[in-house]
Amino acid sequence: MESKIKFSKYQGAGNDFILIDNRNLGFDRKNEDLIKQLCDRRFGIGADGLMLLQAIENFDFEMVYFNADGREGTMCGNGGRCIVAYARDLNLIHDKTVFLAVDGVHQANLEGNLIDLQMIDVEKIDRDGEAYVINTGSPHYITFKNKLADLDVFNDGYQIRNNQTYKKEGINVNFIEKEGDTGYFLRTFERGVEDETFACGTGATAAAMTIALAENRNGKITIPIRVLGGQLYISFLKDGHSFTQVYLKGPATFVYNGTI
Repeated sequence: MESKIKFSKYQGAGNDFILIDNRNLGFDRKNEDLIKQLCDRRFGIGADGLMLLQAIENFDFEMVYFNADGREGTMCGNGGRCIVAYARDLNLIHDKTVFLAVDGVHQANLEGNLIDLQMIDVEKIDRDGEAYVINTGSPHYITFKNKLADLDVFNDGYQIRNNQTYKKEGINVNFIEKEGDTGYFLRTFERGVEDETFACGTGATAAAMTIALAENRNGKITIPIRVLGGQLYISFLKDGHSFTQVYLKGPATFVYNGTI
């Protein structure tokens, strides 16, 4: 373990991440305790997750994502946008990119502070009572709620995430409410963080798909979703239960560079 680690901090709609350039493979990705400590908001840098940018043949870079608990995680949409911004700031890419993540190949277009990130196609939709269960790179449980601003997301989310169905593998729990004519408000309890976060990109994507399913909408659709940390836009082509050309658009903002 090297004594000093250089890192950058980025946030996407309030979902914050530690970014490390690991093209020299100097960072020990097996050291869960170190990653957990770096993500700790009292004893470390503080973040919802940590990402390594690594070199890989045939792609601009590889994204390796870790949850705040130190374990390697599934796909993170807001993290994906942040690592694209980080790659641009390292001069690896300019206005577009193709990179590899744990759930496969992703493309992204950069438009100033906004990054439009391609997400995986979704064919499989499950139900759990009234709720929808969709994997958009990470598994999500999505349900509609009234008076969402007043909801105790920590306790309600914790109970669903730790019930008999989901306790072993874990699941992200999303609550959505219609806002105005076209918009929606989303709050998410994230596994791995084990708390509510300010935004969840794969969750917003799953929520948008749930809205399109519940409202029986088909064709080319864009759904604006407000999260605690900002505004996201999800677009896709929907045909029945099939979602293709899925894109998650939103901000990815540099916060600071540091050494720890």
